[in-house]
Amino acid sequence: MNYLSALVPPVVMAAFFVFLVRLIIKTQGGPNKGKEDAAVDAAIARAEAAAQASAAKSPGA
Repeated sequence: MNYLSALVPPVVMAAFFVFLVRLIIKTQGGPNKGKEDAAVDAAIARAEAAAQASAAKSPGA
């Protein structure tokens, strides 16, 4: 029975990993893809604007 108790955790982890990968693949794209892309683009634009503003404010630059 030791072999069974040694094999259960890796099998459970492998099954969970397969489930997780399938879930990630299934949720890529779809109806929310445009909203997600727009949110990421807006966050990047805010970060770049903040970096440019701080660079413009620094007297040594």
